Amino acid sequence: MEGMLELPHEALGVVLFAHGSGSSRLSPRNNYVARILREAGIGTLLLDLLSEDEEADSYHRFDIALLTLRLRSAARWLAREPATAKLPLGLFGASTGAAAALRLAGEPHLGDPYLGQPHPGPPYLSIAAVVSRGGRPDLAGIAALHGVTAPTLLIVGGNDDAVIDLNRQAFAQLRCPRELAIVAGATHLFEEPGTLEEVARLAANWFVGHFARKTA
Repeated sequence: MEGMLELPHEALGVVLFAHGSGSSRLSPRNNYVARILREAGIGTLLLDLLSEDEEADSYHRFDIALLTLRLRSAARWLAREPATAKLPLGLFGASTGAAAALRLAGEPHLGDPYLGQPHPGPPYLSIAAVVSRGGRPDLAGIAALHGVTAPTLLIVGGNDDAVIDLNRQAFAQLRCPRELAIVAGATHLFEEPGTLEEVARLAANWFVGHFARKTA
């Protein structure tokens, strides 16, 4: 997996990004949010969960088990790296990436879904906070949603009707501290003026607040 890790001085925590179907670590939307997080003192890791060949296959783009497996590997890498090992970990997922983020947060102890074997290293990952942007949290599965303990913020565009309904359904299944934020006037990609800025503001406030509680 190729990724871009950037850490501000004395970072409050680090956020691992999971992009959505058809996107990549170069996503201008996720990179904008990542920049705002870094300005707030939070490190970011943007990476490609799929290879170019895998991304070309729609089956892989919606294989939430595979995306979760790759995301777990990246999270464990952060937990081992000296520069990030002691930092609170957050997850930011968009579209199908949000499903992978929530499945990881809800079932961090699971092993390799393809091999039926546990992963090496610590059996549990400590997730401090999760943010979903225009996500498909419903694809995480009810069992995973019930298992999430990290404070979770679901952000949806006010004009993204179908995804609003799916997020409301997932929100009802979450048992963790949670909020559902609907950005007025925004469609699925938050392309309207000021809407992506609102996403970044909401995400930064969520992570900063919960990272501070984690280290208090």
